[in-house]
Amino acid sequence: MFRTAVRNVLAHKARLLMTVLAVMLGVAFVSGTLVFTDTLGNAFRNQSAKNYDKVAVAVTTWAERGDEETPAVDEATLKKIEDLDGVAEATGRVSGFAGVADPDGKLIGNGWSNTGSNYSPGTDGKDAQYTFTEGTGPVKAGQIALDKETANKGEYRVGAPVRVATNGPVKEYTLSGVFTTEDGAVNAGGSLVLFDTEVAQQLYLRPGQFSDVTVTAAAGASDQRLLDAVKPLLPENAEAKTGAALADEEAEMTESGLKSLNSMLLAFAAIALFVGVFLIANTFTMLIAQRTKELALMRAVGASRRQVKRAILLEAGVVGLIASVTGFLLGVGLATGLRSAMGMLGGKIPAGPLVVSPTAVASAFAVGVLITVFAAWLPARRAAKIPPVAAMSSVHAVATTKSLVVRNSFGAVITLIGSALIVAGAAQGDENGRWLLGGGAFLALIGVIVLIPLLSRPVIALARPLLRRLFGVSGKLAAQNAVRNPRRTGATASALAIGLTLVTGISVLGVTLGQAIDKMTTDNIRADYMVSMASGDSLDESALAALRKADGVAAATPQRAVWLTAGKGGVSASGVTPGDVEKVFNLKVVSGSLSSLKDGEIAVDRKTAKSHGWKTGDSVPVTFDDEKKETLKVGALYEGNEFLSPVLIPEDVVDPHESVADIREVWLTMDGGQSAANEKAVIDALGDNPAMSVMDRQGIRDMFGGFINTALNIMYALLAMALVIAVLGVVNTLAMSVFERQQEIGMLRAIGLDRRRVKRMIRLEAVVISLFGAVVGVGLGTFLGWAIGKSLSASIPGYALVIPWDRLALFLVLAGLVGVLASLWPARSGAKLNMLTAIKTE
Repeated sequence: MFRTAVRNVLAHKARLLMTVLAVMLGVAFVSGTLVFTDTLGNAFRNQSAKNYDKVAVAVTTWAERGDEETPAVDEATLKKIEDLDGVAEATGRVSGFAGVADPDGKLIGNGWSNTGSNYSPGTDGKDAQYTFTEGTGPVKAGQIALDKETANKGEYRVGAPVRVATNGPVKEYTLSGVFTTEDGAVNAGGSLVLFDTEVAQQLYLRPGQFSDVTVTAAAGASDQRLLDAVKPLLPENAEAKTGAALADEEAEMTESGLKSLNSMLLAFAAIALFVGVFLIANTFTMLIAQRTKELALMRAVGASRRQVKRAILLEAGVVGLIASVTGFLLGVGLATGLRSAMGMLGGKIPAGPLVVSPTAVASAFAVGVLITVFAAWLPARRAAKIPPVAAMSSVHAVATTKSLVVRNSFGAVITLIGSALIVAGAAQGDENGRWLLGGGAFLALIGVIVLIPLLSRPVIALARPLLRRLFGVSGKLAAQNAVRNPRRTGATASALAIGLTLVTGISVLGVTLGQAIDKMTTDNIRADYMVSMASGDSLDESALAALRKADGVAAATPQRAVWLTAGKGGVSASGVTPGDVEKVFNLKVVSGSLSSLKDGEIAVDRKTAKSHGWKTGDSVPVTFDDEKKETLKVGALYEGNEFLSPVLIPEDVVDPHESVADIREVWLTMDGGQSAANEKAVIDALGDNPAMSVMDRQGIRDMFGGFINTALNIMYALLAMALVIAVLGVVNTLAMSVFERQQEIGMLRAIGLDRRRVKRMIRLEAVVISLFGAVVGVGLGTFLGWAIGKSLSASIPGYALVIPWDRLALFLVLAGLVGVLASLWPARSGAKLNMLTAIKTE
């Protein structure tokens, strides 16, 4: 039977090609994901080990600039650590944000990974953490050094002036040197600026103090003993660990991050393979139907049902093995390409070999072979039931009425249960509701797949008059052929339906959320510009002062983060400028007046006031972060604004309690509104600081809604694999159908249907099947998009369902185009058949 299985595979290799391609693509996705993440994990683990290779002990404090209470490591403590037995060297570090502009004045890097630190030379005059390729490290106040990538992007050379932005005004320094480093910030696409130690301390902490210390051991010294000796010297709340422990922790964090990426990519691989199951099952069903006489003759000469079933499963296993080998090789190439692409897009990956683990190999082959065998099991089971007497007839076995009734009844019940769970989950809306929704979506999808053969007849019947009117005999025959075998049509359409269900659901949800966020931005903001740090850090108070003096500024208020302990617990507040806050935000007052902010009173959003039992005129005892208490009067209640904290408090009330203001943004309204001149005035007031972002209203909308479009594009790209496999399914079905209908096509040619009409008939059949699957997928996807959005609506202000009709129409057009493209080869093959030869075909 094994020889028979191999012979059948070789005999039908052209017809099994699409199956091999489908499985190969799925396996490539799985193996590529595993190899890629294993390679990344190994590279970052090696980098962590290299970074901490010479570190015996690392000390971390939580001290920050402006925080006088949290202790840091002073120079006296650093000297004590350095004098310990077994210590070769102790290096103090301070760090924070530092941004450098490119030749166009734009920030180099992504903001959050733009870092500044101190250059700390040892007794040999060098800092072991950095290798200089040009010049030397900074040794006085007016010098800096840059990492090589940043220097190249900025086109800076040693001796050139460089404008560097920290949280304060931009300052100009002289470039003293260029270095290479394995620093994680640089590898993440950011930049690293090295300052003289005294300058870095003034910028990021306090003179004479360090936030971190690294200790290098002398030859033969024990890291653990050094750790035990260092700990008693450290200030309160400081943390000390061995370099090996830190390397392990960093590696674990990297692996944890990669697990999320791994899971997401494998989920899309699973979707692609799930779609592939329909293609495989359809292929083997058609192959078995074509070989009814052959299988029945095998039974007649003594083969048992088990042997017939085993032979077909062996065929599937051979196909799966071939697809697994090619898919695995393609996956390794895909992993290599992804790694190169990340480098081209600015993500620097540490050097290291491509890692092909036994798990990746085993998973790829297990997935490829098992998925193929699983998909072929039901056709094999049906084949085993073919009675020997069927060898006497060329009529293929058809599904019985009873089997179709059972199938349709089962599908209807599953679909109804799934739909009910989806509606219940959408109405409930919490975490439990989302679990109900997820389970319901799975059941509904399965139910619809089971019912698709039943749905094919009435849905395609609606298109039959149009096809006949527009395309005559070819259109009529195409519609009839599309429903001739409902199970085959259903299996082919199911692959497209699954892909388009996911794409449509994501589109409906994404567009709805995007419009809600856009409406939230438009409804809540009156400001013309928002100024913030590209790094996400706080703005310096000097930036706020400069903006208030800028030409054309009519109103300016900070959004200053404040934490108050009041009533039943903590509540966040926004420190704002009285009189200006209502000019930059749309604030709907429920009671009282916002002018009370000028008298030192507070304004509270209505929901927060209700939860605490506050009303206008109440006196509220509060405790600030410095643990000092005050009693504040509620001067106004307003409807909540998504861009402000639930409590508004005047800046001058907060000032005595904070040594450094935590200014998250500054909002501006300009005389004359948005204009190029006004934007230039704002930028000039900030000293053309590349680290500070100036956004107009459209930029603000894009910032808050842009991630949704990015996420949609990523989802579309990942789901493209499933749609490609669905297209292969259409090609395969049509090719098999043409092969089965050779005699029929020959007869049609003999009675006058020319080659052009034969091609049109086959193309229209493909379009009808594709559009049928697309209609089912778009309908189900829209339903799921509504349900998921409804479950989230309570947490999204201004939520309203938006149906992206333009995108849905585009999906249907693309589905029709898929049908046309998929039919090119089968239509050409059918039209080229010799009519006399085809008529004689059995």
